[in-house]
Amino acid sequence: MMTQQQILSKLGVDALSAMQTAASDAIMQSKADVIILSPTGSGKTLAYLLPVVQLVDENDSQVQAVVIVPSRELALQSEKVLLSMGCGVRGMAVYGGRPAMDEHREMRKRAPHILFATPGRLNDHIGKGNFSADLVRYLVIDEFDKCLNMGFRDEMEQAMNALPAVQRRILLSATDANEIPRFVHVESAVRLDYLDNDEADERIKEYVLQSEEKDKLNTLFQLLCALGDDSSIVFLNYRDSVQRAESFLRQSGFVTSAYHGGMDQKQREDALFKFRNGSANILISTDLASRGLDIPEVRHIIHYHLPLGEDEYVHRIGRTARWKDTGDSFFILGPEEQLPVFVPSDIEEFTLPGQLPQPLPPKMATLYIGKGKKDKLSKGDIVGFLCKKGGLKSSEIGRIDITDRFTYVAVKYDKARSVINQTKGEKIKGIKTLVEMVK
Repeated sequence: MMTQQQILSKLGVDALSAMQTAASDAIMQSKADVIILSPTGSGKTLAYLLPVVQLVDENDSQVQAVVIVPSRELALQSEKVLLSMGCGVRGMAVYGGRPAMDEHREMRKRAPHILFATPGRLNDHIGKGNFSADLVRYLVIDEFDKCLNMGFRDEMEQAMNALPAVQRRILLSATDANEIPRFVHVESAVRLDYLDNDEADERIKEYVLQSEEKDKLNTLFQLLCALGDDSSIVFLNYRDSVQRAESFLRQSGFVTSAYHGGMDQKQREDALFKFRNGSANILISTDLASRGLDIPEVRHIIHYHLPLGEDEYVHRIGRTARWKDTGDSFFILGPEEQLPVFVPSDIEEFTLPGQLPQPLPPKMATLYIGKGKKDKLSKGDIVGFLCKKGGLKSSEIGRIDITDRFTYVAVKYDKARSVINQTKGEKIKGIKTLVEMVK
């Protein structure tokens, strides 16, 4: 078993934060349940995984720990963090939207020590006996405030009752919950509260921008022009509003991604791929994007619609100023709107410059390559193909995301068309493949 220091060295992390150190000590040095409250982006996933991988037995191929999360995106992100640790402990994300039978086949093949699961899909696997629920000793509930709300409560209670051998419970959230239901069975928990984080507050600068019109789209357009090509997330409260705003901004010359619960899984994945790799510098979303997404380096948060509550506000602004970064948060207020009571009242007024630049194109464009992991494709193969056949330098290639059946790769925006032309009909690893632009 690798030590924590060896794992941190592999991750390129110099030292743990105070919250991560306290979490690790509480989990490793006591037998009590642990509740961890810490702002979004403060590294809670690593905070619980570092000690949990020390607690599981690598030589036992059974599922020993279950991490319950509210969304498939957080399940996949958490699985990715474990994989990046390279510590020998195996994990697997299970979630709705794909056949449970396929997941069970993969589960038998991988023999995961840790399952990252949404509540409904966890109950599905437990009900079918796809793993031995009575051997699970460690239970983590990430974003427990959301997992334990009324929408998930019945599924959560069912899952708790189906895990009879759990010895330790670890609950994490960026906001506190009014209550923790009795069925969670948290006993004499150690409570670590890092929510009053003045340092994080200092790293986020907040502004108010007044809109003279009730329809704030023109004001949004002007603000985004003023912000240039930095990455921005625009939050709205309704799906149809997201579609309307994205259509308006696209027609105005911006390259955007839309993200909301009414889109299918592939559409949401496409939107996130483009935003993460810099091919779209604006993500327009409902509060679905405020939690559980691995989106680094978001510079600006824009509240087109005011957050419905303090929790929504906290999670929205938690998308920026992650770890040691800085960021901005903008409230666009219509003629009859006022800041909610949970937002500081002394926010600075933002003044638009007299002369606005035109919308800037993103730094990157996303290419689709019709081969993936099932074709034994590696990142090295992709880079070699694009340099040799597409005429690119390695410095002109950005993030590469390889899925089972296809690959997304970011390339310099002004090189994308020439790459497509030069790779037309060419082979990668001896096989002809489709290369096209993701719009």
